[in-house]
Amino acid sequence: MPIKKFYQNLKQLPQTFIESIIRNDKPTSDRARSQAVFGNMFLHIFSTRIHRYSLKKTFTFGLGIISAFSFIILIVTGILLMIYYKPSVELAYDSIKDIQYIVPGGRFIRNVHRCATNVMIVAVFLHMARVFYTAAYKRTRSFNWVLGIGLLALTLMMSFTGYLLPWDQLAYWAVTIATNIAASTSELTDALNITAYFDPGHVIKVLLLGSENIGQDALTRFYWLHCIILPVALVMVLAVHVWRVRKDGGLARPDTLTEEDLKGTPKDPLSDKVFNHAPQKTYGLMCLVKGKSNAVSRGPEQTVSSWPHMMIRLVGLFMLTFALCCIYAYFVEAPLKEMANPAVPENPAKAPWYFLGLQELVSYSAFMGGVGIPTLALLGLALIPYLDRENQEIGRWFDDKKGKKVAIQSFIYASVVVIGMLIFTVSFGWLRNWFPAIPQLAITFINPGTILVGFYVGWSLYCMAKYKSTRMSAIALFTCFLVGFLVLTYFATFHRGPNWDFYWLKSQWPIH
Repeated sequence: MPIKKFYQNLKQLPQTFIESIIRNDKPTSDRARSQAVFGNMFLHIFSTRIHRYSLKKTFTFGLGIISAFSFIILIVTGILLMIYYKPSVELAYDSIKDIQYIVPGGRFIRNVHRCATNVMIVAVFLHMARVFYTAAYKRTRSFNWVLGIGLLALTLMMSFTGYLLPWDQLAYWAVTIATNIAASTSELTDALNITAYFDPGHVIKVLLLGSENIGQDALTRFYWLHCIILPVALVMVLAVHVWRVRKDGGLARPDTLTEEDLKGTPKDPLSDKVFNHAPQKTYGLMCLVKGKSNAVSRGPEQTVSSWPHMMIRLVGLFMLTFALCCIYAYFVEAPLKEMANPAVPENPAKAPWYFLGLQELVSYSAFMGGVGIPTLALLGLALIPYLDRENQEIGRWFDDKKGKKVAIQSFIYASVVVIGMLIFTVSFGWLRNWFPAIPQLAITFINPGTILVGFYVGWSLYCMAKYKSTRMSAIALFTCFLVGFLVLTYFATFHRGPNWDFYWLKSQWPIH
């Protein structure tokens, strides 16, 4: 009867609704597991099968996934904050105070948002280092490395634009420092006496701020950049980045693997029964093609189904990332100082922590520290795959014992050089202290920052000549710049006080 049939349909509603979503059978077979991944809109960005080596904890440490999950946390918490935030000079600070002290859970959400920002920046930096030290930028992956550098730049820009939104003293003066760094080409044009005719520094500053000073125009631009333009750009580049990883055969891994290499990775009995030999031919969509593609000799042997092996790790990494942000948010407050006041400068006025290394270099030369050296560093990073084209096995940390030796030697060398430079400049000053009348052009190009770069490049060329390898030269230079960034960031964070003077401890700062 129709009434009885209707009652049965109503009783089976939960089950039929779930079946309409899943579409596939329960993942009890290897085929069903593959279909569960391939047929899901969110999961099909991953391959249905993944190599065991790619799941090795000490290979990737999950850094790329942690970066992506941090970004998702930022999007969710950012949307919640947007509900109460008002991008107006008159209302921005009060809206942040409302979020902090009145909105239920607002303080916690803001703290999580800030922690996720720092986690994402650190994870992106470490992910870049992992890709470099495992030579995962070689072969067909060269342009994907460039996309990764673009993601690093977008991540820093997104964090920087969000720094101004609280409209407090910390945000206002930090952005003032950062925009002055971006506009530091004026030092060079002033030294050449061409600023009246050609002033790119002023143009850059006006483009960033919308006017000569930080005000409503700057807040509006930073708000749109932070909340819409940069996140959309980052999602688009990230999509291409992940897509190219898939097309390149998954994560980079060595051509030959032993059981020792696969130690600690999951096994799949179902796969072992089905996949025994590597494929010998390549099948295209249109025809049988001559030659080999990335898939040949890298077939389904030693692979496991993405469901559940990779899914378990993804869930675990998300829980770890979210738990870290929540624990941080519970114990550490996101800073909020007095309302922004252009008439009362902060002393010391410091940029966001990830720009403090640049601020230390800017204290010696605005142009070289703010534009010259960062441009050379980013350009050098982007060109690494095109300058280091040696044929070698990829997917192993430091390649071999020789690469590890070069990295350790470079770490020691770079540490001695940068710490020695800081000790020298703090103790004896630099050219302006010795020769007050020296031309500014000499200060621009002969300063501790350029000397530091010279030492690093010299060490890289020495390693190239000694080992007759561009890869060893790249490891040496990358390690040197990584150490330099870390030491300069630490020094500017903890040892620079009022008037950018050196202090061992913050307790030694003069009392105003």
